[in-house]
Amino acid sequence: MKIHRNFMVITAIFLILGTLLTGCSESDDTSLKVVTSTSHLEQLVQTIGGNLVDVINIVPAASHPGDFDASPGDIRKLADADLFLWHNWPGEVYVPALIESADNPDMEVVTIEIQGSWMTPQVQLQAIDKVSETLSRIDADNAAEYEKNAEAYKDEVQAAEVEVKAMLSQESLSEVNVLCAGWQAGFIGWCGFKVVKTYGLPVPPTLGEIEELIGLGKEAGVSLVIDNLHDNPDAGKPIASELGCKRVVLYNFPGVDTSTKTWIDTFKTNVDLLLEAVSD
Repeated sequence: MKIHRNFMVITAIFLILGTLLTGCSESDDTSLKVVTSTSHLEQLVQTIGGNLVDVINIVPAASHPGDFDASPGDIRKLADADLFLWHNWPGEVYVPALIESADNPDMEVVTIEIQGSWMTPQVQLQAIDKVSETLSRIDADNAAEYEKNAEAYKDEVQAAEVEVKAMLSQESLSEVNVLCAGWQAGFIGWCGFKVVKTYGLPVPPTLGEIEELIGLGKEAGVSLVIDNLHDNPDAGKPIASELGCKRVVLYNFPGVDTSTKTWIDTFKTNVDLLLEAVSD
């Protein structure tokens, strides 16, 4: 009898677990499966889609798309996807072959192409609209939810912009001459700094170019050198050292660490790093 009771208990447990697992599978099957090429697109889909989407990103947040090599695992991600979002940036050369290898005729491929720095509020607001429109078109039954989430997020971005602009206005940034990595130029210009010259786009500066930048920096009175974490982050080190000036390394993608979990976190962290450098 004791053996029989134990068997019944064990059977009941497996039935309950089976029901729970089946329920999870059904729930997952109803989610829109989205794959993104960068963490910019990933966090937009997560924020706008909420629990209606299942999003997987390809290029790690700390990496640069131009340095990325796709793997068989990435092909599998696209093979199971309903939607793939990418930027069509020059560095995303791996994407066409990846799409072809996935051989998924049911997957829709959408390019979220916006000019300008993705770390500026105006680009983020445009991206919110484009991602929201895409999700609403593909999953029309949940369009109202996507649109509601998008509007709420736009309010947050605009509030962060107002807050940051107030902080930046406390400093005379137009009088601060900087040399910066090309990938950061748009954001640095938005902040109000005077960009004397950029470097490292699309390839690291040569020794001759570094010497030229040092000479230009001395002539222009450059007081800050700004590097890009995701691509040749030490490129400006010898320049700042020779000029005897401050140097900061900024983020260009969200999701790298605890201080950059979201786009707004990353936006504010970059501004904090800049203001700390100019206020010392």
